[in-house]
Amino acid sequence: MASASAEYYSLDVGQFPDQLWGPSVDVKEWLKLCKTAPAQGFPPNSLNKVKPVDFVVNAERCIGIALYMVMNLLPFALVPLLALYYFLPVSRILILCFMGYVATLALLEVLYFGPHFKNRYTMAYPKEVPDDKLQNVRNAQYTYTEYNIQKYASATWVWPKSLHFPAAESSPLIFCVVPHGVAPLGITAYALWSKLFNSRLCHWTTAPVVLKIPIVSTLLRALGYIPAKAAAIQDTLMKKEESVGIVLDGVAGMFQQDDAVEKAFLKSRKGIVKIALKAGVPLVPVYGFGHTKLWKVVVDPFGILEALSVKMDTSLVPFYGRWGWPIGPPKRVPLLIAIGDPIACPQVENPTQVQIDEYHERLLKGYSDLFEKHKAAYGWSDKTLKFV
Repeated sequence: MASASAEYYSLDVGQFPDQLWGPSVDVKEWLKLCKTAPAQGFPPNSLNKVKPVDFVVNAERCIGIALYMVMNLLPFALVPLLALYYFLPVSRILILCFMGYVATLALLEVLYFGPHFKNRYTMAYPKEVPDDKLQNVRNAQYTYTEYNIQKYASATWVWPKSLHFPAAESSPLIFCVVPHGVAPLGITAYALWSKLFNSRLCHWTTAPVVLKIPIVSTLLRALGYIPAKAAAIQDTLMKKEESVGIVLDGVAGMFQQDDAVEKAFLKSRKGIVKIALKAGVPLVPVYGFGHTKLWKVVVDPFGILEALSVKMDTSLVPFYGRWGWPIGPPKRVPLLIAIGDPIACPQVENPTQVQIDEYHERLLKGYSDLFEKHKAAYGWSDKTLKFV
């Protein structure tokens, strides 16, 4: 039972018991694992530990994340690679080695790790496939790859009393996550967004172009992803009455890496506020402590790749992570997914710019308060958050 003085709750998702990871498990079993804190928050340096992870989980995430990253880039690189292969013979050996590398990653993931973890995480894989499409999406959100990310990243979640189940049961929510980093791994505990705060399925958004990438698009749609378009988001919130998650700074957030200060590309991100007002749905600020430290982006001095990435809404820049592995797995940095108080939005059929600006300011303040409340627990007492 939670203490009567509890104002904040935390859940060590990276150390989650395997026997409780499944769609049939009651959320109350998860809530029993929570720790609580009073109004001043959790103690300094209490939510920033890298936890041990077993060898097979470690290896699977190194292989699986590297494969996923390459599969996102491969469709854009395919034409240049073919051109080099046919018109620059000296490059052929390197290109064949690269394709062999991709094939090796895929074979390891599909032939070994997939069967291994489906046998290991039995609660996450019901034997019978339901006819209900939404239930199939819920089941898919427990896939072993996303669960292993939480272990690999020693992920911890923290949230306020105002979101503690079942306080937010009456309405869909819009989870607004920053910063993006190279990849916002903190959002990948998809099952928690769809169960921990209320029983509404949560659909994450992605750039429409990503939902056209072979294989990757199939995986994302199975998890419930929708295109990051106003019409699709409003349909999910208002007609389906389901929640939505969005990485609010988008690809532009990849380039906001600074060792001295955390930057959030949010000053111009007002579209989601307009959507929230039209739907009358609360905005929930979420800060992913550690997102900017997982990989290092290699930026060209002229900013050409950054401009192209932002224009196309997909990453076209090289990066490296653990062991300097190009387009490989991230460093083992602990993630703290800090979730703030929901910002209630009245339903307004045609929001004015004044109203949009007002609630955008409230959202920014929500991020500031959230960051200041939990930065010491993550060991960042000397850090500040800057909006750009």
